[in-house]
Amino acid sequence: MTQEITRTEHSAPTRQFSVLLSPTPRGARLARLLTTAHLGDWGLPVEPAAHLVAELAANAASHGRVQGRDFRMSVAIHGGSLLRIEVTDTRGDRLPPAPGCVERPAPDAESGRGLLIVDALADRWGVDAGPLPCKTVWAEVDLAG
Repeated sequence: MTQEITRTEHSAPTRQFSVLLSPTPRGARLARLLTTAHLGDWGLPVEPAAHLVAELAANAASHGRVQGRDFRMSVAIHGGSLLRIEVTDTRGDRLPPAPGCVERPAPDAESGRGLLIVDALADRWGVDAGPLPCKTVWAEVDLAG
């Protein structure tokens, strides 16, 4: 299976923060809390960013986990009108399905809906491979309009 990897170029962020977190449920919760706090301090809406971070961080903790290696979560505002969320883990060998290729789980499945939520909430999202052994799953939200 071939997967399209998309890289978007942006101007330098006007505001940003980045943090290393443990690839655990606790680390994923902390990612959401830190995002909510920073966006609130910046006077920006916390939704849908909080949900996007929660899903991407939970995926990093469950599917991107490597013993002894943290994941990086970054949030940046570009030009005051674009929010970009990036979650980088050290499982570059396990790429998620490309946008538009995420399959719906069975109705009684207990998991498998995270990227469907990302797809519904983000204006754009994708995966950047590398540098080895990493991958970055990102989501963008247009703040203007």
